[in-house]
Amino acid sequence: MPQWFKSKSDPEDIRIQETLKSSCVLPRHIGIIMDGNGRWAKRKGKTRIAGHVAGVESVRDVVEACCELGIGYLTLFTFSIENWRRPKLEISALMRLLIKVLRKETPQLRENNVRLEVIGDLSLVANDVRQTIEETMAQTRDNTKLTLTIALSYSGKWDITEACRKIARQTQAGALDPDAIDENLFASFLSTASFPDPELLIRTSGESRISNFMLWQSAYSEIIFTSTLWPDFRRNQLYDAIREFQNRERRFGQTSEQLKPNA
Repeated sequence: MPQWFKSKSDPEDIRIQETLKSSCVLPRHIGIIMDGNGRWAKRKGKTRIAGHVAGVESVRDVVEACCELGIGYLTLFTFSIENWRRPKLEISALMRLLIKVLRKETPQLRENNVRLEVIGDLSLVANDVRQTIEETMAQTRDNTKLTLTIALSYSGKWDITEACRKIARQTQAGALDPDAIDENLFASFLSTASFPDPELLIRTSGESRISNFMLWQSAYSEIIFTSTLWPDFRRNQLYDAIREFQNRERRFGQTSEQLKPNA
């Protein structure tokens, strides 16, 4: 399995990164719905798990590129709550792959100052997977360059429902005044409370939906759908998405004229 953070000295890659960093504001947080592993494998006459294995190289390259660009937060939609409906053999193989990747790459994450976080309903995850996750999170807890979040056994509806339950418990216990509940307070009960909402959301494989991913958090995300299957997605496709993000006008309910200070 390929190592993350291989030494790169491609002058063209460096030039592109410098252009992106200097031309406009970079997104602080990028979310990616990694889709298309199964279709990639089918087109090549391989098993579905071979597509998931191939997708690991895409993860490595995108994480590395985000580090080099100075992106602070990257969240990867790895496995949804709905994905538990898939064949048991595929789920088992996916979880074994996750354990293998985390154990192999934790030293690389530590060396390159990458912090791992995991969001989702981990009560549904096997003990050995949960233990491996907790070990990697503990070993990378103090890293500050990039927060890499894996959304595992996650759904946006689950996240919102859990936040509602927490708020209801505190309200029932008298620790929270219902009149004090606003958008900011609600967001503080979500699993993503410790990092900013994603400014850029990318979905691969040609599907044009967000599939229950960070529903609350993506309210004002710039969403980019690409036909590239995830195992073929690399830093160049990431750069293209960031360029498109930089060319969009983010108005947040205002008019274009209001955004121009001298208008």
